[in-house]
Order: sequence, then structure tokens, then C-alpha cells
Amino acid sequence: MATSTKERGPLIRTQIGVVTSDKRDQTATVEISYKVRHPKYGKYLKRRTRYHVHDPNNEAGLGDRVEIAHCRPISKTKNWRLVRVIEKSPGEE
Repeated sequence: MATSTKERGPLIRTQIGVVTSDKRDQTATVEISYKVRHPKYGKYLKRRTRYHVHDPNNEAGLGDRVEIAHCRPISKTKNWRLVRVIEKSPGEE
């Protein structure tokens, strides 16, 4: 039984990150930074994850803060889609 995205609501995994590349057509690279504690020494280490995001209208620009959601695979590396642009980069206004 297929349900639409709107009916599922909060079950969809979403994350917030920053666009690091918007050079490709309908694709943006979004970086999500986080800190993780070292298991032995307790020091906090910076880590990052990069996602290739489907952006059909090319809305996202370099440095924009965006919300992305997990979806079905669109290509070999793209299985996230752009939900909305939260904050535009100060250089683009």
C-alpha cells in the first residue's frame, strides 16, 4: 500500500546542513558537521558527512543552510532530496 510523503509526516529522516557545492545541475553537496567523543580519551573530535542532494529547481546556493530528507535512490550516489532552504548565504543576497 503506497502512501504519499505528506501522510507519513515525521517518520522521514531529515537533517540540516550547509551547501558546499552547487556546480552540478539538479544536485548539491551538503555537509553535516558534528562532534563525537573519543571512546578512550574523552576529547571531542569534529566529524563531517557529505551527502549528494537532489535539487530539481537549483534553489540551493553555495553556503546556504538547508534541510534535506532521505528518499529513494535517485542515482548511484543520490538518495537525499532538498526539502527547503532555511537560510540564504550572506554573499548571495
